[in-house]
Amino acid sequence: MKAIAPLVLLSLALAACAAPRPAPAPAPVATKPRPIQPAPLPQPPADWRDAMQTPGTWTWGMVGGRSTATFSGTSGAAMVTLSCDRVQGRVLLARTGAAATALPMALSTTFTRRPLLSDPSFPANGWLVVPIAASDTLLDAIAFSRGRFALETAGQETLYLPSWPEISRVVEDCR
Repeated sequence: MKAIAPLVLLSLALAACAAPRPAPAPAPVATKPRPIQPAPLPQPPADWRDAMQTPGTWTWGMVGGRSTATFSGTSGAAMVTLSCDRVQGRVLLARTGAAATALPMALSTTFTRRPLLSDPSFPANGWLVVPIAASDTLLDAIAFSRGRFALETAGQETLYLPSWPEISRVVEDCR
């Protein structure tokens, strides 16, 4: 038994000096090539207030003896006007466009949404005109809308217009 003990000790010593076995490599995982997915198309905003503002600026001036705010696009062409008709006690909201009959429109502000109808009897070639009584609270809603308002017209691009002081000037001049 005494002869076996040195052999066991020698075996244990040699085992302690042996290099550890490397871990087996993981089995390869079969992968399928992923199909290329196209970029998602931009979705229209869920809320008109999230839509991109129509590029352009408002200016104010006296046009034909009337206090007038004009929104012009980046090309400089007028797109929308608000003009005070003091004699009739109304503000004329007009946007570029033409129609032989009344055309449905809608105006959305932070606090209200109102359906409108263009009046084809106005002799304004190339313009759709909506008369609004100077005392109508819709004008206040436009002037005090938080940052912008939307003007929708059947068959035309919706305009998302900034609510700038030029509009308030016309409303105040008309009251």
